Amino acid sequence: MAIFASRVIATVLVSLLVMLAIAVAADAYVQWSYDAAFEQFLTANTSSVSDADEPDSKSKSGCPVGKKELPTQLIPFR
Repeated sequence: MAIFASRVIATVLVSLLVMLAIAVAADAYVQWSYDAAFEQFLTANTSSVSDADEPDSKSKSGCPVGKKELPTQLIPFR
């Protein structure tokens, strides 16, 4: 009976060590992935802010960007 109990204890300990190793590997992967994504975010090319300040700026479709006049009065819906 003692041999059986020691084998069970050994199996449980090995299982716990394997789960701990998987948890550490998953944590390291998540941290590495976060660092890589954050670095990519910081180095990403963004459109120039000065492009939006030009009065005749147009989008790729040719439509004026933000140049639509707002309505001056409300017309009731009938």
